[in-house]
Amino acid sequence: MELKNWPLLLAVLALAACSKGSQQAGEKAPPPAVTVLALKAAPVTLTDDLPGRVAAFRTADIRPQVGGIVLRRLFEQGTEVQAGQPLFQLNPAPLKAEFDTAAASLQHAQATLARAGRQAERLQPLIDADAISRQAYDDAVSDRDLAAANVAQAKATLERKRLDLAFTTVQAPISGRIGQELVSEGALVGQSDANPMARILQIDKVYVDVRQPASMLSSLHAMREAGKQPAVILSADGQPYKVDAKVLFADLNVDAGTGDATIRILVENPDRALLPGMFVRARIARAAPTDALMVPQQAVQRTADGHASVWTMDKTGKASQRAVTVGDVINHQYLVRTGLAAGDTLVVEGQEHLREGVHAKPQPWKAPAQVSAAPAPTPAAK
Repeated sequence: MELKNWPLLLAVLALAACSKGSQQAGEKAPPPAVTVLALKAAPVTLTDDLPGRVAAFRTADIRPQVGGIVLRRLFEQGTEVQAGQPLFQLNPAPLKAEFDTAAASLQHAQATLARAGRQAERLQPLIDADAISRQAYDDAVSDRDLAAANVAQAKATLERKRLDLAFTTVQAPISGRIGQELVSEGALVGQSDANPMARILQIDKVYVDVRQPASMLSSLHAMREAGKQPAVILSADGQPYKVDAKVLFADLNVDAGTGDATIRILVENPDRALLPGMFVRARIARAAPTDALMVPQQAVQRTADGHASVWTMDKTGKASQRAVTVGDVINHQYLVRTGLAAGDTLVVEGQEHLREGVHAKPQPWKAPAQVSAAPAPTPAAK
């Protein structure tokens, strides 16, 4: 090609390039793809996870009701005992001697009563015949009545000594699990001792005491009035125990320092999995709206000042941004307080491509549980 034709060729190529650029500029960009979710109202259950401690349902310190030397321990430490089961045997000899003395005193009093009774009976016909003075007869009746009183007193004393003798066998006041012995054989024990002989804890059911802000008690009372007071007991690592639990009451006093009130939960503990003193968490249900809107967390955006907003789409596919108020997080979803209504189409993913008034291409959003899990990546070879 001759050099004189090169300018003409360059002009043709430049014209073709301009024509193609103008054609591409005239074409519209495709609408951005987003995933959407149609909002539906549904009842939700709001819960609070509160730390707490396990306390025994009943606790009994074993103390002697009479003083004496411990002869034998009659139980296995750390085992279950029943109410009335013998636990310790004290030396009964001193109290047996006192019992015998009281029995002899009763016999003496009964003999005195019999003699005084016969004396009064003999004087009865003599007083009718005016053979003796009225004073002599009254003295005989008084002696009889005094002897009867002495018999009653001696019987009471004997009964008390019988109880004291029975108390030398120390029995379990309640059923439960008994711990270690706190006194050994040969020790001298008495009613005024500061330390118990042993301790029994009833733990087939236990209490869990948790603390909750006083501002949340109104919600708890609302659940009580509705007859719904479920609770779930969680271990320290968040695993639920397979036990039945229900809220009993909230304390009448509020801690002035923390503003918390104590809530007591009754827990059935047939397997003795919960032991007194253990640290647990209690999940307590509280009042919630019957028709609530839940939105995935990734659908909510935050502005620089912390306000929440979401993107929605109308029936034509046009996007718009709304300010919302959100509350509790349940299973990675926000509870919407204000800003949305049932039937709204919510943009869950792809918001970064949207602008106010722009039309988008919606696709149904699937929850993570509905999406098949991708295979785990193969570790790179070393």
